[in-house]
Amino acid sequence: MPKMKTNKSVKKRFRVTGTGKIKRNKCNRRHLLSGRTTKRKRQRRRSVIETGRVGAKYRLALGE
Repeated sequence: MPKMKTNKSVKKRFRVTGTGKIKRNKCNRRHLLSGRTTKRKRQRRRSVIETGRVGAKYRLALGE
């Protein structure tokens, strides 16, 4: 059976932590930021750990 290919778009957006969890950044931080509140922009700085079925889907796409 051939090797499984990594989904390159997923590789650019997600990282695998040392414990094997999937980590990603939040969206809505690129442009049109003047219309958003400071609180909303500040909350978008934090990263998120993907869990459950969503995390499993991305782990499979990364070839983990």
